[in-house]
This record gives sequence, structure tokens and C-alpha cells, in this order.
Amino acid sequence: QVQLVESGGGLVQAGGSLRLSCAASGRTFSNYAMGWFRQAPGKEREFVAAISRSGGSTFYADSVKGRFTSSRDNAKNTVYLQMNSLKPEDTALYYCAAELTYSGSYLAIRRNQYNYWGQGTQVTVSS
Repeated sequence: QVQLVESGGGLVQAGGSLRLSCAASGRTFSNYAMGWFRQAPGKEREFVAAISRSGGSTFYADSVKGRFTSSRDNAKNTVYLQMNSLKPEDTALYYCAAELTYSGSYLAIRRNQYNYWGQGTQVTVSS
């Protein structure tokens, strides 16, 4: 089992940037594909980004493509989400998720593909 803790959220003006971190503990981090999701009030949790075990492959939701970048440092057991050009519609609780995989290129974009979740970190973008 892996435990996930997100950090880095906060209040930022539109056009600003934030970097979220997700620290993992408990198992070999490099065996897990990672993902980022977000949930705004009254809405379903939606996919944001996915990154493979090595970090060599990534995939993004259309709504964040070109603005958000996910990376990982397996030596530090941490995955990151760099968010630039933030918009008010990016306001949400952001979650990281992990899924054990033996495929180096595996990317998961659906909620039910992930077995492990963090508690979330709030991102609020003011207009």
C-alpha cells in the first residue's frame, strides 16, 4: 500500500502559477503510475494529468494542455504538477492518485484505474 500527501495549493490570481507536490510513502514509488484529478464544488472529480512510472510519458486533459506539466522525482518519491496561466475555472480540490503497474509506459486517465488517493489540496484562482 502507498500513502499520498498533496501540498502546494493556495490562493493565486488569474494568470499566476502554482506547483503542487504529492509525496508518497509505503512502497516503491517507481512501481506506480501517477495521476492528478480535481473536483470543484458541485462537480464530479475529473482527470487532469497522468504520468508513467519513469516520467517518460505524460497525458493531459484538453482543458489544461499547454498550461500544466506533470513530472516526478522517483528518488524523492514525489510527483509534481506545475500549473501556469491559471484561470478561475481551475479552482478545485486537487488530488493525486497512484496505481501499481509493471508497465513502464502505462498511463491511467480514469478514476477507477487508481487504487490509492491523497486527501487533496485546495487551489483557488481569483479573477
